Amino acid sequence: MEKNISVLGSTGSIGTQTLEVARNYPHIRVRAISANSNIDLLEKQAREFMPELVGVSDEDRAKELKIRLADTPIRVEGGKEALEAAAAYKKADTVVTAVVGIAGLVPTIEAIKAKKDIALANKETLVTGGHIVTRLAREMGIKIIPVDSEHSAIFQSLMGNPKKRVKRLLLTASGGPFFGKKREELLNITPQDALKHPNWSMGAKVTIDSSTLVNKGLEVIEAKWLFDMDIDKIDVIVHRQSIVHSMVEYEDNAVIAQLGTPDMRLPIQFALTWPDRLPMSENELDLTDIMSLTFEKPDTKTFYALEMAKRAGKAGGTAPTVFNGADEAAVELFLKGELPYLGIAEAIERAMSDIKNIDNPSVEEIFAADKAAREIVYNYRRF
Repeated sequence: MEKNISVLGSTGSIGTQTLEVARNYPHIRVRAISANSNIDLLEKQAREFMPELVGVSDEDRAKELKIRLADTPIRVEGGKEALEAAAAYKKADTVVTAVVGIAGLVPTIEAIKAKKDIALANKETLVTGGHIVTRLAREMGIKIIPVDSEHSAIFQSLMGNPKKRVKRLLLTASGGPFFGKKREELLNITPQDALKHPNWSMGAKVTIDSSTLVNKGLEVIEAKWLFDMDIDKIDVIVHRQSIVHSMVEYEDNAVIAQLGTPDMRLPIQFALTWPDRLPMSENELDLTDIMSLTFEKPDTKTFYALEMAKRAGKAGGTAPTVFNGADEAAVELFLKGELPYLGIAEAIERAMSDIKNIDNPSVEEIFAADKAAREIVYNYRRF
């Protein structure tokens, strides 16, 4: 069956791997792509896949790309509406949301309104607007298929089993580059140190979040909405090998897991071919090559942002948005050398304590909370 896709964030880590999957399967047609400003890569992608629409958020860069692609029939859109145009493009039936951060919320809503299925790689969409997105998806009768490796693993482990019999979800975490270290050992961490993930190749924001366990906290909130599960029934365990991508424990104490090499192409491809499975090369898992699989509890005293995320998820409202917005700002400052590593969690804590929670927020209230959280962090900058 032909699959027509639009890729939001096509020049990022998930976006480029999505196009790699599409390259291997001619029945996956790329109808639209979009990115913020990397028009050199966008041009290459556009010339290879020949989408009908290319969106560029940066208007000046969009004008330049339009000139570059003048010899093609490709339509180039610029500005903040470009992402939404790609999300709702009429010839696409599935939208891969691979943009980073809260920027993915409105385009995802627009895609759902246009009755597009969502291959969700943007966890912030559900973290900040899960109550809006999941309700709208039900109303429009569309599917949200997770692309995150952990949520894809849970999705696969739930297949064929009654959800009412689920005892708990087990999200696995690699532990990042600082597993086993205590707070005093993290005082002089540099961005270069934090970007050295042991198993995965990801963008800078997600890699930093992995090192602080913020990413796992965001995934807990995402799982709450994806699988309609109470936060108290979602646990995190550290699995250093990143072979078991997550698990589901049932009431009879059976635990069903999905295993695979740490390769994001697998969950991306599954999201695009579900309920079918198609061949994939180069990422075979040979269990005889693995010496052991280990599982440990996370150190939530040192990496306490995980517990803050769980509290935000339980509180609901704008609390998860504040958590996420504060983290985005703090990571930005850390990468610029304007905030110490331990200041990331401290800045998030400050924002969460200073901003009043709003129940059942509108999209406008979500973005207002996000802005307020960022302003607190930008003014914090503790050294």
